[in-house]
Amino acid sequence: MTQEAAWTPDHIDTTVPSAARIYDYMLGGAHNFAADRLLGARVMTMDPNIRVTARLIRSALGRMVRFLVDQGIRQFLDLGSGIPTVANVHEIAQGMDPVCRVVYVDIDPIAVAHSELLLVGNGRAEVLGADLRNPDSVLSSEQVTRQLNLQEPIAVLCSSVLHFVSDSDGLPDIMRTYRDAVCSGSYLAISQVGLGMGTETKGKVDDALRRSGSQERVTGRTREQVLELFGEFELVEPGLVNAAGWRPSGPSDMSGLGTVNKDFHTGVARKL
Repeated sequence: MTQEAAWTPDHIDTTVPSAARIYDYMLGGAHNFAADRLLGARVMTMDPNIRVTARLIRSALGRMVRFLVDQGIRQFLDLGSGIPTVANVHEIAQGMDPVCRVVYVDIDPIAVAHSELLLVGNGRAEVLGADLRNPDSVLSSEQVTRQLNLQEPIAVLCSSVLHFVSDSDGLPDIMRTYRDAVCSGSYLAISQVGLGMGTETKGKVDDALRRSGSQERVTGRTREQVLELFGEFELVEPGLVNAAGWRPSGPSDMSGLGTVNKDFHTGVARKL
């Protein structure tokens, strides 16, 4: 069995690209296929800054997790977690405090399969193969009920995933269900693409996705629309900003800020 076959479920059509695997490719990961790399390269010709943006978003996620652990959070629900790469949520959180618990949720079978391999022997982290658009199913799953206590503060992470949920799916209602399920003192973290991609570029990206056979599409949202997703939660400083500007720990976190999509809305909010 090849190394690739070890993490590839038998029923996967590797000729159809996946957003999770394209993101892995842009981050320099190895868990992607030729179709993912081809479409990823095509998208990068349409938006040359997208690889820098992806890496800045990943860096921001790490800073969010460290901030949340510092605030006393020891439970994480990572929605649309994608394929494990460098500095995963459980590695950061458990590196700061081994008692931290994490449940990853993703609809991509490759992301789930590789996460299962990565988490073997880790009794405080699991992966759930599920669609975040079905919050009741996610929240009532064995993995969530086994690992997470929703009566205690928890962090719900939505990093670079909500723009793959269309307006017709009713995203505000979906997020309201997640917010209502968690207790006071919990946090919600979001990174969501804005409208800076431009209508023409977005059209080209969606057309490339369509031609490749992928069902995924990108839905950019305004600052006001993203703020709505936080509901009654109170944003922590510095508010809703570009990914590179969310609590940068040094100059390297800000690299590329002048060239990337400046309305990739990123923020963390607390339930009072």
